[in-house]
Amino acid sequence: MGQVVMDRGAGNVTGSGPGANGHAATKIRSYAPATGELLGEVKVTSADEVKRAVERARRAQEAWGALPVEERCERVLRFRDAIVDRADEIVDLLVRECGKPRHEALLHEVMVAADLATFFAKAAPRVLAPHEVKLHMFKHRRSFIHYKPRGVVAVISPWNYPFQLPLRDAIIALLAGNAVVIKPSEVTPLIAQKAKEVWDSAGLPEDLLQIVPGYGPTGAALIEAQPDFVILTGSVATGRRVAAACGERLIPCVMELGGKAPLIACADADVERTARAIVFGGFSNAGQVCVSVERVYAHREVHDKLVDRVVELTKELRQGDPSAEFVDVGAIIFPHQIDVAEKHIADAVGKGASVRAGGKRREGPGQFFEPTVIDGCNHQMTVMTEEIFGPIVPFMRVSTEEEALRLANDSHLGLNAYVFSRDRDHATRLAERVEAGSVLVNDVLTNGGTPDTPFGGIKASGFGRAMGEEGLREMCNIKHVSVERVGMGSKDPLWYPYTAQSYGWFRKGLRALFSGGGLLQRIGEIL
Repeated sequence: MGQVVMDRGAGNVTGSGPGANGHAATKIRSYAPATGELLGEVKVTSADEVKRAVERARRAQEAWGALPVEERCERVLRFRDAIVDRADEIVDLLVRECGKPRHEALLHEVMVAADLATFFAKAAPRVLAPHEVKLHMFKHRRSFIHYKPRGVVAVISPWNYPFQLPLRDAIIALLAGNAVVIKPSEVTPLIAQKAKEVWDSAGLPEDLLQIVPGYGPTGAALIEAQPDFVILTGSVATGRRVAAACGERLIPCVMELGGKAPLIACADADVERTARAIVFGGFSNAGQVCVSVERVYAHREVHDKLVDRVVELTKELRQGDPSAEFVDVGAIIFPHQIDVAEKHIADAVGKGASVRAGGKRREGPGQFFEPTVIDGCNHQMTVMTEEIFGPIVPFMRVSTEEEALRLANDSHLGLNAYVFSRDRDHATRLAERVEAGSVLVNDVLTNGGTPDTPFGGIKASGFGRAMGEEGLREMCNIKHVSVERVGMGSKDPLWYPYTAQSYGWFRKGLRALFSGGGLLQRIGEIL
């Protein structure tokens, strides 16, 4: 089997070997992006330790998977309760390690995780219950579908939502009867350690949920340890490598990758609501969201008013250290994204676009980039065609909604999209034509926090789904059990020997069953 190579990401390292690439580092140092303060250190997990972690998880899963689903749900709700009880300390760490506003740490991380656990603990007994499939032809048999745990689920998680995203996948996997091993991003290693601490404090099996901090080689070692299922949330480039590694080992996987969410503002869009949606959808978590509003196609009837209002609202945003004050926009978690933002802006301005708000790093300590609005954009500019993952919202004027739809679909990515119109029926019809895994009408971002519905992308945004009934069943092996309803005796007509007489019967049966609609169709219409 070939070696898995994964993106390293960011993070400062200590220890022996080439710390510049992190591959021989023994520790990860975590710094607060808003202040530069050293927050703590985490030991890098070696390949041997990863292998042993997966082995321990596999042993723990045997007992856990044998429990009734209702009992697993009760125990996961103890974890939920522990999260709620310790919400303040979790929020505080999220604010410091991610530099995100306190409101977003509470609402977008802690509350989403608590709600997801509650929803799926209630839904799992019904969704995972065996059910019978009514067979259309072999009426002498009965078929049942069972959902069985896969075994050990590996979760490879990103740095932008380091609490709720790994726990989203872990909780669903656990409820389905699996054990979980999480490889967190090296950019935000302390949050995962806190989640593990909360899990252990709830009195749950320690080996059932494990954390293996590290850089790319740690993630590679996790896949090489042969888990039974892999879930990655990350970049398209990393997704290609991880999916290839899983394919080589025949490990089923879900890839939740990048996004370039378009927002179509129709001619009759409510300017005030649309503008506020663009500002929130573009600058929440400093734009470090896979479903951020990353490009706006505004109809010429509303374009000027919409851009002007977005600029006004953007200039009202308060940006700063969220650990010191209540702010609207915090820091950039991964400093490389500042370089990415600057390159996009330089490319757009060089090709004729204009910066209407923001557009540069904020002076002073910390990793801050001003919320930025760019007008006069087109598809010759990278800001309209490549993922930004930062606080930039580019606008493009369109003459018709058909033009907006064509441009929205002109992308290699297809995770989320948004349509704004006062005519909900019209907007819904337009949304159905947008090529994306999810499309919201007159709203932004909220589907990331609705566990009732499946979440995932098409095109290069990945495959498979998290959340929803589909996401829960994705964590299972589907088993079909077929049982006789009527005994056929020792001489089944479908078995040997093959004779000319039996062939004639079956030939007549073919015509009777299927010719001109046939007997099966008529029976189906009656039933």
